[in-house]
Amino acid sequence: MALSDRKIQILQAIINDYIETAEPVGSRTIAKKYNLGISSATIRNEMSDLEEMGLILQPHASSGRIPSDMGYRLYVDHLMQQKELKPEEKKYLQSVVARDINQIDYLMEESAKALSLLTNYTTFVSEPVGQRTRIKQIRLLPFDSSSVLLIIATGDNFIKNHVIKMDSAPTEEKIFYMGCCLNNVLQGCALNEIDGVVVSKLQAELKEYQELLQPILKAIEITMRSAEKVQVHMSGAKNMLAFPEFSDIQKAKSLIQTLEEKDQLVTMLKESSGNDIQIMIGSENSVQGMQDCSVITATYKMGDNTRGTIGIVGPTRMDYSQVISVLNGMVQSIEKVLRNLSDGNHKNT
Repeated sequence: MALSDRKIQILQAIINDYIETAEPVGSRTIAKKYNLGISSATIRNEMSDLEEMGLILQPHASSGRIPSDMGYRLYVDHLMQQKELKPEEKKYLQSVVARDINQIDYLMEESAKALSLLTNYTTFVSEPVGQRTRIKQIRLLPFDSSSVLLIIATGDNFIKNHVIKMDSAPTEEKIFYMGCCLNNVLQGCALNEIDGVVVSKLQAELKEYQELLQPILKAIEITMRSAEKVQVHMSGAKNMLAFPEFSDIQKAKSLIQTLEEKDQLVTMLKESSGNDIQIMIGSENSVQGMQDCSVITATYKMGDNTRGTIGIVGPTRMDYSQVISVLNGMVQSIEKVLRNLSDGNHKNT
């Protein structure tokens, strides 16, 4: 069955009205509100065809129609017109960027909160992860009489401190020498490149400091694995409870439990990484507990090989166009801050 211009107009009317009201849409509503120049009877016939095509559903025998997941997919892929970011939305996003943010985790947390406030949906933002994390710098500093402080920085600005315990700490000069050796051998290495050859080289150069070398290598491994793990910040989980779709207690409880399972969110983020904008509608979601929702994700970049993901979760009748415009604005804002952070770090090294 062909999808005529008239059917497209009626489908758009149903989607627009249902997004706004959350109420099934009848033929009389379309005839009164959308001025299509056709009778209610003609609209009903066209709606029957759209239902037969799987683009709309009738939740109850006496009710109007609502869009199906297939109907929303047709809408976002071919019919939707992208909205411009509103001046107040631009101003708000700029206010997030304008803050003195010098920690990536804080930036991601604030970004998730800002998106949640702007959209009234649930949002999550992953910290940037490199395709292969490499050691940027290692520093050893005196800490106390029986320990030294190890500072490890990776190329994607992940920094971790470790206190290494020992019987008696070396002198400040020897600690400085050890730090230089570690940097000379390990700077620029990825975790899988710290093999037996590299360890043997360190053992040869640091013969006097074997007591420190093993715990240092262990701390480096822990740091590199942490840097490669996706860290996710979420905000507005309870926003979903305000939508009539989740007025059912069991459905709401299931969704909240799913959102609290960070591992499932990480899985979803990995599936969407690499795409600028990705939209998963209802049953298209791989996460079982989110199949009554739509998830829109966007990828932001930090340099050539480091990227993260921003996601917004809402009911399937979410305002897709508005969400995409806000996501694009947030991507630009985050990338601007990350460039400033990166430039500042380069100046300080």
